[in-house]
Amino acid sequence: MSVPTYDQFIEPIMRFLATKPEGAHARDAHEAAAKILQLTVEQRDELIASGQATYKNRAGWAHDRLKRAGLSRSAKRGYWKLTESGVDYVKEHPAPLSSSEVEHIAIGYMNVKLKVAPDAAPLDDETLVEPDVTSATASPDDRLEQALQELRDATAADLLDNLLQVSPNRFEVIVLDVLHRLGYGASRNDLQRVGGSGDAGIDGIISLDKLGLEKVYVQAKRWQNTVGRPELQAFYGALAGQKAKRGVFITTSGFTAHAIDFAKSVEGIVLVDGMRLVHLMMDHEVGVTSRLLRLPALDRDYFDEE
Repeated sequence: MSVPTYDQFIEPIMRFLATKPEGAHARDAHEAAAKILQLTVEQRDELIASGQATYKNRAGWAHDRLKRAGLSRSAKRGYWKLTESGVDYVKEHPAPLSSSEVEHIAIGYMNVKLKVAPDAAPLDDETLVEPDVTSATASPDDRLEQALQELRDATAADLLDNLLQVSPNRFEVIVLDVLHRLGYGASRNDLQRVGGSGDAGIDGIISLDKLGLEKVYVQAKRWQNTVGRPELQAFYGALAGQKAKRGVFITTSGFTAHAIDFAKSVEGIVLVDGMRLVHLMMDHEVGVTSRLLRLPALDRDYFDEE
């Protein structure tokens, strides 16, 4: 018998977390769901291609859906906890969920993106078109693209959760690692962290040349609140104090429209919000790993007659 699909893990995990007001380790939630679903030894031993236990993978996707629905969150690294909305939802649904209720949680929030502060303005003017993978005419390539996008979105959310949980010092180091992977600095030693008390709003310095004549100054804010115009003006002032021409302001949150307008009105300031940061981390494999998928495609030239 195969392992139940991920939607069947949603209610067991939600019910287990409801008994843990302070939250629980993800591994404990995995095991609780396996016990509730009465998985056999063979089902527990089943692995997906990456080598992870199938039931743990599906439990993780079930929690991803609970997070997108606003019912749960990652309280800290590897730790799951129901939100206030999740606690209320459990109280409002004391009986086992109907198939339609489970389906709504499993599918209804698939396209929910990373949450940002209500007053944060987008840095990029992009219109995302969601492919209709529910259509019977959707091609395997369309379904694959949607699956890859779901994996990317889930990883982005996990990255942001982890960034919000690291110390400010560690966040500054991560930011410099990302910038180095982007090609700034001939070596990692050309990117120095200077954050701390008395840093005058500068958390890192990037030397673009060996003599240190060309530098980029960095401010890294591990914030949940939106960065406003006053913070940008203070950073601009810090740059002027250093007689610097270039600065990068990176945050885990977002920027207000006024902050973005200010950055556009002056020269030399680049903004990176939480959404852009986690996608840069994925694109350049900082804090993430990638696995290779072997997709067969017909080589038509092989069959051509000479």
